[in-house]
Formats: sequence, structure tokens, C-alpha cells
Amino acid sequence: MLGSKIAWDDTVLPFQLDASDIRGRVARLDGVLDEVLSKHNYPPEIEALVAEAALLTAMIGQTIKLRWKLSIQIRGDGPARLIATDYYAPTADGEPAQIRGYASYDAERLEQGVDPFTQIGRGYFAILIDQGQGNVPYQGITPIAGGSLAACAETYFAQSEQLPTRFRVAFGKSTLAGEAETWRGGGIMLQKMPKASPSVLNAEGGDEDGLVRANDILTEDEIDSWNRANFHLDTVDDMELIGPRIQATELLVRLFHEDQPRVFDPQQVAFGCNCSEDRVRQSLSIYSSRDIAHMTTDEGQVVADCQFCGARYELDPSTVGFEADDDGAQD
Repeated sequence: MLGSKIAWDDTVLPFQLDASDIRGRVARLDGVLDEVLSKHNYPPEIEALVAEAALLTAMIGQTIKLRWKLSIQIRGDGPARLIATDYYAPTADGEPAQIRGYASYDAERLEQGVDPFTQIGRGYFAILIDQGQGNVPYQGITPIAGGSLAACAETYFAQSEQLPTRFRVAFGKSTLAGEAETWRGGGIMLQKMPKASPSVLNAEGGDEDGLVRANDILTEDEIDSWNRANFHLDTVDDMELIGPRIQATELLVRLFHEDQPRVFDPQQVAFGCNCSEDRVRQSLSIYSSRDIAHMTTDEGQVVADCQFCGARYELDPSTVGFEADDDGAQD
């Protein structure tokens, strides 16, 4: 059992249900989720939002033919002002993908003991895909609606990509015998295989809020298989999703054996942040020496903190900005 735990932690397993023309992902985040959340002292409501966003990012990021970065951003007018996560594609075969995340929130307005999703308020859920230098970034946005970040992601795929999609996620703190308490999370993503020329069947849009849902873009022949897969997904419990005692492959057989699940190579994921001193210097290069002087601390340094990983950069003010003393800059 211990070997199974190690094998499936911090992985995203792609699969396909051959009998239903549905693809999906199973995500298990252990060390990654623990490291994302341990970088900050978030209150429980914010921890829950960041954990859910990280799981969604892991599953969605692995479905994209990605050369660089996929980001999820949730912005609202409530106490939870911003939830941001990034998924960086592997740099080479056999290398892990990297995930990071952080949140900005108003501690004074935050309500304790309530549904974390309500702390976002009105706003939007956005997916941004950046394929790197020389490519125009893509951005898709959907309103905050549906009662969870998973529901927002489902609406995004139906509305923007015309792909029926479903998510189940679970997360929490776990203590195994003889080990310290750590965060664990798991999730399953189902998605109807894309068609060559998708079109919204209900042109006037689904629900009362005008947002398109999965059933609005399914044909009558597809609805039965989609509903069957969703029915089985609804039977999964949180501990099955989170693990670590049940293998991801065993879970798929338990849920979807009627639909002939077929798995592919799992993708390892790790916590990672691409911040660096060079990036800090580049971001400060647009400022004059007068601007830099206003940023300089009483100790005579320009200080920058990474919101994602907590790294701190302390720079000599004479070496930053477009009027920097090149002779004083460090190699």
C-alpha cells in the first residue's frame, strides 16, 4: 500500500472511456498542494479556494497541448479578491509539470465558517494560455456562478470551448501513521471528446442566467452516455478521491468499468516557481532613478517578495531601473 501511495501522489493520470467517447483526468496532489498552501498563512476559507483552484489547474493544464503556461485567475469583489494558479508544461520528456498558486484577500471582510465560494462575490473566472515567446496569449472568461470553482470551470468549457465537462474535487489535511499532518487533494475531470465542428445546439443559451451548460451542447445520442458517466462519478467519496490507499487505476475501474476505461502515461507534477532576480530586475527596468528612490527602504535596498513562493530579493538601488549604474550591477 505504501508503494501505491508513493506512485500516485503528485500525478495527473489521463484516461479515456472508450464506450462513451469521454476523456478525463485523475489528479492526486500531495506534496504539491502542501507546498502551495504552506508558503502562506491563509485562513481556512482562502486555503479551500486555493486548494480547489490548484486541483482544477492540474487537470486542465494536462489536457492542453501546452508549450509554456496555463493560468487560472479568479477575481471578485468579495473578501477573496484574487485566486491565481499557474501550470508550467514539462520542459522535457520525463520531467514534471510545475504548479504554483497564491491568493489576495481582505482579512477584515472575510467571514469565518461560511462557504468559501461565497467570499469571492461577483466577478469572473478566467483561463489564460500562454504558449511562450512569439505567440499571442489566449484568454477565456466566464462569470462567477454555480456555487463552486469547479462549476465555474464547467461553465467555462461549455460556454467558451463548447465541450461538456464535469469536475469532482476533494481536499483536506491528512495524517498518516507516524507522519506529520499534510495537505492532500484529489479530483476527477470528465470531458466529452471534441467534435470536428462543434456547435451550440441551443442557440438561445441554457439557464436563466444565459450561460451555456453541458446539456445544451449534447445531442440526444450523447446525453445518455454522458449522464451515465456523471451518475457513476457522483458515487465517488472524498476519501477515494484524495487517497492515498486506493490507486487511481483502481478508482477508474470501480467507477467506470461499464465504459471501458483506458489509461495513458501519468504526468508527474511538482511545486515550482519561475521567479528570479533577473525577472525582478527586468520588471524594475521601466522605472527612473527617482522612482527607484521612492522604492528604497531605510536600509538602502529595493526589496521584492514573490507572491507565489515567498522568495525575497534585496537589490542595490543603483543597479536597477533604466538609469542603473551598469558598473555597479552584479554579474
